[in-house]
Formats: sequence, structure tokens, C-alpha cells
Amino acid sequence: MFKGFRSFLLRGNVVDLAVGIVIGAAFTAVVTGFVAAFLTPLIGVATGAVGDYSKEAFEVGGTSFPYGAFLNALISFLLVSAVIYFAVVVPVGKLQSRFDRPEEPVAKIDCPECLSRIPAAASRCSYCTTELTGRQGLPTQTLQSH
Repeated sequence: MFKGFRSFLLRGNVVDLAVGIVIGAAFTAVVTGFVAAFLTPLIGVATGAVGDYSKEAFEVGGTSFPYGAFLNALISFLLVSAVIYFAVVVPVGKLQSRFDRPEEPVAKIDCPECLSRIPAAASRCSYCTTELTGRQGLPTQTLQSH
């Protein structure tokens, strides 16, 4: 019972995913701390708010709406998203484009027996296994796979 669970947990992709989540959470905490310690106070200085801008709020009908905390979370989200995009997505995309070779177009013909599209250089149809050696006339032999 536990052997299957242990092998599941010790698979490379599960461990890599767990490490990625832990590092991502730690990185998010660092960015959130940076935003709270430096960026929102700068916004407060720029807008004339006294103290911590993340504590700014307005009231409607006795209910407080902390828009400063929302702004803090929004800036954190934008910074984390930008770092992930520019540090992970863009480099991986460039790396994949280096390894992906554009496929050359392959000339295709119709199989005379089953009319499936097959490469023109094929000597046998991949669908019905008809030999395509005598292309000028009819195929010389038809073999069916079981």
C-alpha cells in the first residue's frame, strides 16, 4: 500500500514540482516584502499620504475599503508575473525555438487502393499496406496486416 505511494512521491516530476512551489512561495514572500517596504511607501510619498500607503482606506456607509492593501497586492502580482515572464517564459521560448527545426513540406500522393494521403517517397501505404512499387499502373500486391 505505501510502496506505490512512496514511488509516486519519489518520481522526479513530483519532487521537482514540490521544490518549484516552495521556491515560488518564498520568492513571492520576498517580492511582497519588497513592495510593502519600499514601493508602497514611495507611492505614499508621491501622493502625499502620511505613513504606510498600504493602510490607506476609504469608508462607505461605515464599511472600510482598504484600497492601499489591494494596491500592495496588485504591485506584488505584477512584479512576480514580470519576473516569471522575463526570467522563465522568454528564455525557455528562445531555447525551444533553437531546438525546433521547421519541418520541410513532404510531397504527398493518394494511395491507389485506399485513397489515403501518404508521402510520395513511400514504397508501401501506411494505412492499407499496399506496395507502391509499380506506380504507373496498379499496385503489384496488396497485403493486409492483422
